[in-house]
Amino acid sequence: MAIDKATVSVVSNAGNEQEEDRPKWDNKFQYLLTCAGFAVGLGNIWRFPYLCQTYGGGAFLIPYSLALIFVGIPLFHLELAIGQRLRKGSIGVWNSISPYLGGVGIASMLVSFLMGLYYNTILAWVLWYFFHSFQDPLPWKNCPKLNDNQTECEQSTPVDYFWYRKTLNISNDINVSGELQWWLVICLATAWIIVFMCTIKGIESIGKAVYITSTFPYLILLIFFVRGLTLPGAIYGLNYLFTPDLTVLAQPKVWLDAATQIYFSLSLGFGGFIAFSSYNPPKNDCEADAVGVAILNSITSLFASIPLFSILGFKANVAYCSCLDKNVLLITNEFDIQDGSITRDNYASWLDNLNDTHHDKISNLDLKNCDLKDFLDQSASGTGLAFIIFTEAIIQMPGSQVWSILFFIMLFSLGLSSMFGNIEGVVAPLLDLKLLPKYIPKEVITGIICMVSFVIALTFTLASGNYWFEIFDTFAVSLPLLIIAFFEFIGVAYVYGMDKFGDDFKFMTGRRLNLYWRLTWKYISPLTMVLVFMAFLIKQVQVALSYEAWNPNYDEFPQKEVKEYKSWVVFFCVILAALPAISILVTALYHLFRSKFKATRGELKITFHNEAFEQ
Repeated sequence: MAIDKATVSVVSNAGNEQEEDRPKWDNKFQYLLTCAGFAVGLGNIWRFPYLCQTYGGGAFLIPYSLALIFVGIPLFHLELAIGQRLRKGSIGVWNSISPYLGGVGIASMLVSFLMGLYYNTILAWVLWYFFHSFQDPLPWKNCPKLNDNQTECEQSTPVDYFWYRKTLNISNDINVSGELQWWLVICLATAWIIVFMCTIKGIESIGKAVYITSTFPYLILLIFFVRGLTLPGAIYGLNYLFTPDLTVLAQPKVWLDAATQIYFSLSLGFGGFIAFSSYNPPKNDCEADAVGVAILNSITSLFASIPLFSILGFKANVAYCSCLDKNVLLITNEFDIQDGSITRDNYASWLDNLNDTHHDKISNLDLKNCDLKDFLDQSASGTGLAFIIFTEAIIQMPGSQVWSILFFIMLFSLGLSSMFGNIEGVVAPLLDLKLLPKYIPKEVITGIICMVSFVIALTFTLASGNYWFEIFDTFAVSLPLLIIAFFEFIGVAYVYGMDKFGDDFKFMTGRRLNLYWRLTWKYISPLTMVLVFMAFLIKQVQVALSYEAWNPNYDEFPQKEVKEYKSWVVFFCVILAALPAISILVTALYHLFRSKFKATRGELKITFHNEAFEQ
């Protein structure tokens, strides 16, 4: 479907109209750092390695690479190119292409806002752990000595206790809200103040901050890389991560997770990249920018996996050796064997011999099943990896305070640079709408957005806050972004038109649009979006909506119990997932009825004029 000449004229001149008053980046490197900081986030650290480990190690790189080539890079390039050409935020871009697509920009703005709500809560948790990282020993190393909950801690581990009780103080049900946790409120306020200070001047302040937030994580990753490879047992973690298992490729879920991982890892559909690229000069090689940043993002994911699983391999090896030592001690005491006769190396042969000669006595001993693979399997993604698995590994490393400080600085820097894109994905579209009075400065608008976000995000500091966090993480972003991506491809390829956009691409880069971009934008990528959307939807509706709640009645803390959401929570989940998508439909219907009304009104005027003339 082609747009009319009037619309084409408006779109073609859109950039020239705002050329003078549109802010600009200080330099190209600053722009690329900002894009890289927005793309490279916490998901590169705690989601990609987990997927590699879950889906056959190196075998996961096959569907991941295909998703990068046919979904990630094409959409990334499209957003950078369209933002640079039309020089507007997400709402302004899609309104310029067609008013019927204005809802795509609104949906992107809503998703950016919702994402920022819970994403910055992670930074609050990171700050809480960072502040405690200066203690010696680390507070999650030992159970509290004088505490009513000492038994609760000893039944679990100090790491679990510190996360679930001292940090979240989690309730046993989403319906039990509890009180605001004052320590989290302070950390959340601190996180939003830092975000506000870094984004107060738009790209002027963001451009300065990214020199630190986008580069410092790589320095810390390099330090962890060197340290991780030198830890005993690191090789076990690396073998576990990268040993390929091609049989998993027969599972449909691995392809779905690969597509969604590359999509969310690049932060596509939020409108942040459209806003960032709109501050570029009209003539800039957006193709090279997109390919370069996308590849950097994937390399970062691979690079981060190496130190991460080196340390997890070290943790598994320590747990494995500790398990063997306990069993050796039990056997040595039971059979009155001379100390040192049984070691870790000969434990298996001793156990086999004693099983043959004293089977009954061995059976009565409380010997643990010491299997290195079982300890390696005890990994996780998301907050579980950062605040439980990895923190437990750190306390076993010499100089644990230093490694803890570095780790949480890295997480905060990664999260902060991603928040820049979320805030800009809200502020830039609001300014494009021109609904706010001109006398209100951008700094005030940014401050209001941060303040409103902080107030709403107080929900996540309740005792039930972690349950609501998981709801937002599951429903507020996933489905809406898939819908946004589909309409972005349709908007450029079929509404704006490939020929027209090809001319714009030649104007910006000096080259013709090649066949790869034309095929992916027009056919391959939209079809992939539909397939991923359908697979994701089918996966969600196959089972009742449920969550894992801590059950204090279990013998061990923190054991979880699967509970189904109440009907009102299910309703909220549906609204949360549908709200951004509904904005696309409502906006299109609004412009449709408006055009029909204008046409009818015009016909009435003509009829009235003719009747008056005849009289």
